[in-house]
Amino acid sequence: QVQLVESGGGLAQPGGSLKLSCVASGFAFNNYAMSWARQLPGKGLEFVAGIYSDGSDIYYHDSVKGRFTISRDNAKNTLDLQMNSLKPEDTALYVCAKGTNPILVFTSTGFRYDARGRGTQVTVSS
Repeated sequence: QVQLVESGGGLAQPGGSLKLSCVASGFAFNNYAMSWARQLPGKGLEFVAGIYSDGSDIYYHDSVKGRFTISRDNAKNTLDLQMNSLKPEDTALYVCAKGTNPILVFTSTGFRYDARGRGTQVTVSS
C-alpha cells in the first residue's frame, strides 16, 4: 500500500524559510518521479516542483523558481522541499505526490500522479 507522509509545515513570516519532508513507503521509491504540489481550499492540486526518479532532472513552477529547492534521497525514501523567501501567496496545503513514471509527465490539466499524501499546511503571515 502506497503511503506518503508529509511533515515540516507551519507558520512562517514573509521572507522566512521552511523545510518540508515526505517519507514514502509501499512502493519502489527509486523507480518513480516525485512532486510537491499545493492546494487551496476547494481547488485542485497545483504543481510546485518535481524531480525525476534518479534526480537527473528537476522542474519548478515559475512562481517558486529561485526560492524553492526540491531534493530526494532514494536510500531513505524521502523527498524534501526547502522553501526560502516565503511569500503570503505561498500559503496552502502542501502535498507530496507519486508520479506514474520515472520521469515527470505533464498534461494539459496539470501533472500526472497516482498517489498523494494528506499534506502539511504552510501559512505565511506576519
